[in-house]
Amino acid sequence: MLFNTKMYLNPLLTAIMMSMGAYAFAQDVTVQIKDTEKNTLTNANIWVNGKLQGLTDQSGVLVFSRPATKLIQIRVSHSSYPDRIHRVNLDTLVSPIQLAMNDQRKLDEVVVTAGRKPESIANIPSSVSILTTKEIESQSQISTDIASVLGNTIPGLGVAARKGTNSGQTLRGRAVLVLIDGIPQSTPLMNGARDIRSIDPSVIERVEVIKGATSIYGNGSAGGIINYITRKNDPQAKTIGGVTTLRGTVNPYHNKETEGYRFSQTLYGRQNKFSYTASGAVDYTGLQRDADGVPLGQTDGLSNSRSYNAFLKIGYDIDPNSSLSLVYNFFNSLQDARYISKNGRYGETPTIGILGVDPGENTGTRFNHNAMLTYSKNQLFGNTSLNASVYYNTFSSMNRYVERSNSWYGPGQTQINSEKKGFRADLNTPFEIGSVAGGVTYGIDLLNDVTFQDLTDGRVYVPNMDMFNYAPFAQLTLTFIDHLIFKGGMRYEDATVKIRDFQTIASGPGNEGSVAVEGGTIPYRGTTFNAGLRYNKYRFLNPFISFSQGFTINELGRIVRTATESDLQNIQTDPIVTNNYEVGFSSQISIFNLSAAYFISTSKLGVNLTAREENGYFFPERAPERVNGVELALDARISSEIAVGGTYSYVEGKLKREDGTKTYLGGSRIMPPKATAYINYAPTSAFDLQLSWVHTGNRNRFERTSNNVYLGNEGPVRTVNLLNFNGGYKINRQWSVGVGVANLLNEDYYTVYSQFSATDQNYVKGEGATMSLNLNYRF
Repeated sequence: MLFNTKMYLNPLLTAIMMSMGAYAFAQDVTVQIKDTEKNTLTNANIWVNGKLQGLTDQSGVLVFSRPATKLIQIRVSHSSYPDRIHRVNLDTLVSPIQLAMNDQRKLDEVVVTAGRKPESIANIPSSVSILTTKEIESQSQISTDIASVLGNTIPGLGVAARKGTNSGQTLRGRAVLVLIDGIPQSTPLMNGARDIRSIDPSVIERVEVIKGATSIYGNGSAGGIINYITRKNDPQAKTIGGVTTLRGTVNPYHNKETEGYRFSQTLYGRQNKFSYTASGAVDYTGLQRDADGVPLGQTDGLSNSRSYNAFLKIGYDIDPNSSLSLVYNFFNSLQDARYISKNGRYGETPTIGILGVDPGENTGTRFNHNAMLTYSKNQLFGNTSLNASVYYNTFSSMNRYVERSNSWYGPGQTQINSEKKGFRADLNTPFEIGSVAGGVTYGIDLLNDVTFQDLTDGRVYVPNMDMFNYAPFAQLTLTFIDHLIFKGGMRYEDATVKIRDFQTIASGPGNEGSVAVEGGTIPYRGTTFNAGLRYNKYRFLNPFISFSQGFTINELGRIVRTATESDLQNIQTDPIVTNNYEVGFSSQISIFNLSAAYFISTSKLGVNLTAREENGYFFPERAPERVNGVELALDARISSEIAVGGTYSYVEGKLKREDGTKTYLGGSRIMPPKATAYINYAPTSAFDLQLSWVHTGNRNRFERTSNNVYLGNEGPVRTVNLLNFNGGYKINRQWSVGVGVANLLNEDYYTVYSQFSATDQNYVKGEGATMSLNLNYRF
């Protein structure tokens, strides 16, 4: 009998192949994504441990190779939903992973600012507010002033003054660090208060606001961080697409000279490994009038101002694990006023605008250039990922011309100039220790910041301050028993400021009052810590508790410019170290989203601008400070067509003088109580209407002086209530229209800033009703 090899070999080979197939299948992981209606979701991006795996197919399915680690993090991104993060233990996985996207943003929103890596709000032990693309676009129909957009929506942030500066718009009573994609925009060495208005809203994909002192980003973040995240390149884009926007504005009651316009164009696309987004915008604001039609006072105003913004982002995928990104943004906003201010009398008559020519140069942001090159790589070694960036920022702002100043002799006009060069490297390494999953983010920040302030006639007001700062940091994340998350870390700050010999500016003729100061170097060193716990197992109660510190070299320019000592070493220039204690929670119950937080912020040596009664100018008072407050936010989805919500924030603060007396901090630091509310009605997917309310309450903490006047920043604030309206309609996939009305009821009022500033020139009414019509075309 012959041995039939085929008879036995074929079944054997078949069995081997089946075994190999089964083995291969065991090495794959399947994930299926569904939408809010439980339908499969196509073209959802899937990341695993920070690495992009691809897009889901028509069945909402993506199959990827099983990672080496037991615990994995899956991030799902889709243009119609907020990102979702889900953690999976592969050892216990017995079926495909099924995830449903959710339009409830409060706990699923992914934040990159808080820990310098993508993570869900539900994992962050601190208060975070997110402004999404949709919300920015909706609010921009009311106002394209990003400071107003944030002030009307973010709890704990002061309302905007509707001026060229963001004076008084603090976060939780302290200075806020403003970033664009992580590039610092603020000038803490000499605060020009123009950092919030540093970019056009058309190029912002989202705004992340991290509240309370933080050591994550270093100098300037005593009150928290506002990070403008620019639009990301679309991974699904065709070769070319774009959005064109036309906008017109007018005061519907008193329209003479109030007409404004806006044009913006965005182009985006992808070709092989390259992707790009390019945008340009021009925005003109006409004459601003109050509710009675009277032109507003022009002190740092926005009447007849024009802004330009240019944006470019180019991405290149080197390979599946690494990429390059180049970002550039230019912003300019200057006032070419046709009116000048006629001063009123504080508390009695407003400062108004009258026809005339300002003798100085146009005020505002002359230029703000930002450029950054970023290299990202997953699996640099093991599962460690790397993000490294080099950036450059140069900024110049022009303050208003004054005939007479309490700070120098004669007329003049100052400008603040700042140049920053920096390097930032973040590494993230996930790990497992038994049943504890964790990760560590670590790296270093390098920054060279050169800031000075001079007069247009050549006189030096604030000398050149050249700071070099290096700061290594490490942040640890541990997930303990069943959803208990610990985050803690430290950052070491080493900064040196070099100042050359200089003369303080004269206060009288013949160089009277000028002091010759010998320059030198001022070292700043300190270690800041943070630690927090969050328990995120249950959506109905997601509590957290945290402690964090901030390090700020704030208003050094104000200190050295008023020097009375000839030796720089004798000038008190200690940094501000802020301690932030916070407890709060987030909650989703049925149709409701609720968040609440209580915080205490202390500093042993703060900086408060205090007015001198005898000459009317401000000096930086160094004293211990304590600020505390509460923030609440509630949203509810009443039905598929109706959503309502609101916020409330209250802040109070005091300083303690050397004699032991305590006094309230002024209005430039502490805003009055603020409440907001909205109702949104969307009867169809193409139609959207929203009515919103912004309320600022009373704050009366100070007495008049012996001369029966209020000192600067100590004026009483009375209640202001404003209603705004915006609506949008999608005609088809390409065309849409929108309408917005700011101050819908044409309320006659004084702004919060004009009330607390307690000066004649700043006692300006708020803008009357302003209507806008928007037309958008997508292709």
